[in-house]
Amino acid sequence: MRQERTLDLPPVYFVVALGVMAMLDYVVPVFPLVAKPYRDAGFAIMALAAFPIAWAALLLHRARTGIRPFRPATALVTRGPYRLTRNPMYLGMTGILLGAAILMGSLTPFIVIPAFMALVADRFIAREEAMLEQAFGPAYLEYKQRVRRWL
Repeated sequence: MRQERTLDLPPVYFVVALGVMAMLDYVVPVFPLVAKPYRDAGFAIMALAAFPIAWAALLLHRARTGIRPFRPATALVTRGPYRLTRNPMYLGMTGILLGAAILMGSLTPFIVIPAFMALVADRFIAREEAMLEQAFGPAYLEYKQRVRRWL
């Protein structure tokens, strides 16, 4: 069986976003937004944002359902961070980007964050939600009504 290889995965988009942020901060550091001693808060934000990613991955693993986008889900996980957001992994990636932007300090890295969120929502979340609705029907629709996409 041939293993599928693709770069069309959320972590790739996340790493590219980090790279673009770093490049913007280095090349076009418009308006210093966060002063030096306060930039270190970015480390704490990044660490906190990594937590829901790890927790969600653990819950998906325990439920024996896939973590990769566009693969059929075998279970609807609604516990843990999924009680607060339908997308704790994407939210965590966004939080890490926020922490990185604070760490960099200038305004320009911050413009990448909404672009990343919009791209992920369009490229991954919308299609994943359609697949979950098809797979779990009323149970997913009820969950979708109760829990917000981001926060």
